Amino acid sequence: MPADSAIRSFDDYVKTLYPDYDAFHQATHDIAEDVIPYLLESDDQEGIEILKYLAQPDRVIDFRVDWRNDKNQTETHRGFRVQYNNALGPYKGGLRFSDSVDLNVLFFLGFEQCFKNALTGLPLGGAKGGANFNPHGRSDEEIRRFCQAFITELARHIGPTTDIPAGDIGVGSREIAFMFDHYKSITGRFESALTGKSPAFGGSCGRQEATGYGAVYFTKEILAHHDDSLEGKRCCVSGSGNVALHTAEKLIEQQAQVLTLSDRGGTATFPDGLDQETLAKVQRKKAQRQSLQEICEKYDFEYHDEQKPWQQKCDIAFACATQNELEKQDAQSLADNGCRYVIEGANMPNTDGALKLFAEKGIVVAPGKAANAGGVAVSGLEISQNRALMPWNIDRVDEELRKIMKDIHKSCVKYGEQNGTVNYIKGANIAAFKQLSEAMTLYGKV
Repeated sequence: MPADSAIRSFDDYVKTLYPDYDAFHQATHDIAEDVIPYLLESDDQEGIEILKYLAQPDRVIDFRVDWRNDKNQTETHRGFRVQYNNALGPYKGGLRFSDSVDLNVLFFLGFEQCFKNALTGLPLGGAKGGANFNPHGRSDEEIRRFCQAFITELARHIGPTTDIPAGDIGVGSREIAFMFDHYKSITGRFESALTGKSPAFGGSCGRQEATGYGAVYFTKEILAHHDDSLEGKRCCVSGSGNVALHTAEKLIEQQAQVLTLSDRGGTATFPDGLDQETLAKVQRKKAQRQSLQEICEKYDFEYHDEQKPWQQKCDIAFACATQNELEKQDAQSLADNGCRYVIEGANMPNTDGALKLFAEKGIVVAPGKAANAGGVAVSGLEISQNRALMPWNIDRVDEELRKIMKDIHKSCVKYGEQNGTVNYIKGANIAAFKQLSEAMTLYGKV
C-alpha cells in the first residue's frame, strides 16, 4: 500500500473511533506522517498495528467535582484523567485546570505524552488529566477547596507505581501542595503520587525551571550540530508563564537576546533585549498573578494589545504559550523576518499550515515532544529521589537534565538526518515510536 493511502486509512480509523476530537486527530496524524512511511520501508506490518493500538488510551476516568466557593455556594466541575499507555512505566503526565479542558484536549496531550516520555529514556508511561475549572480570579481558599475535592476523587486512581500526575497550565506548586497534602490525609501515606512538589517536602530542585531550561539545552544541541551557538541570537519568546519565563532566563544566561514575552491579551517587546533584572521584575509580578499588561504599565515596558510576538525580526522563535498558537500567517511573518529555528516549548503550538510553511522555507522545527521534555524528565528524577529518600542538589539535577536533552537530540538526529539536514519532527516521532513499539511487541500486543 502506498504511504499516502496507509496514512489516510489510519486517519480514517482514528476519526471513526473519536469523530469530534480535532486536536487529537492533528496529533495522531502528525505521528502517522512520519512513522507509517518508515514502517512501510521496513516492511513492518506489526508496527502499523501497534500504531493503531496506540490510537486508543488504556482508560478514561471522568468524574464530577463538587466544592464550595467563598459564598458558600456549591459549584460543580468535571474532572478527568486519561491513562493513555503504561508500556514503559507508570502513567505520567500533568494536570491542567482550565475552562478549555475536555477529552479532546486530554486525548491529544496524553498521546503526545507517551512519545515525549519515551524519548527521555526513563521508565515512564503517558497520561494527562485535569478539570474544566479556571483558577484565575479565584481566592487561595477557593483553589485549595477545589484541589481537595478534585484529588478526593482522583486519589483512588493514582499512586507511585500506578499513575503519577504533575502540574500543567493552571496547576503550579501551590496547587500541587494543596493536592499532595490532601492525598496524604486520604491515604495516610507519604509517597511519590505527585511530582512538581516543593523541595521542602520531597520535590526536586530545578523542577520549576526544567521545561524552560531543557528547551534551551536542546536548542544549544541543535545549534552545535549546525556549527552555531546561542550567543547574540535574537529570540522571540511567546507566553509569560513558567515555561516562557525560565526559557527567557536561561537564554539571557547564554547571552542570547530575548525580544518578547506575551499573554492572551498581547505582546511585550524589549527592543534592546531583556536583562536579568528586568526579567526578575516580571517574574515577581507574575508570581503575584498580575497580567503582563499590568506589569508593562507599572514598569513602562512596551505592550502591544492583541499582537503576537511573531512580527519581530528574530533568529529563533520559542513557542511557549499553548497549542496551535502559531498559525500559517505567523509562520510567514517569521520566515520574512529571518527566523531560522522554531522551538516548541509548548505542546503542539504550531498548526499544520505553519509546519508546512516552515518545511518549505527550510526552517528547523524542534517538536515539543523533544524540546519541552525537560519538565517530565526532572519529574522522573523526582520520583527516583523520592524512592531513594535522598534529595539531589541543583547541580546534579541540572547535569542529569543536560544529559537527557543531549541524548534526546542524538535520537532525533539518528532517525531524522538525511542528506546532511535533520528533520527533528521525524526523528523524534520515529525514535519515540520505536521505544514504545519494542516494549509492546515484547508484551505480545500484536
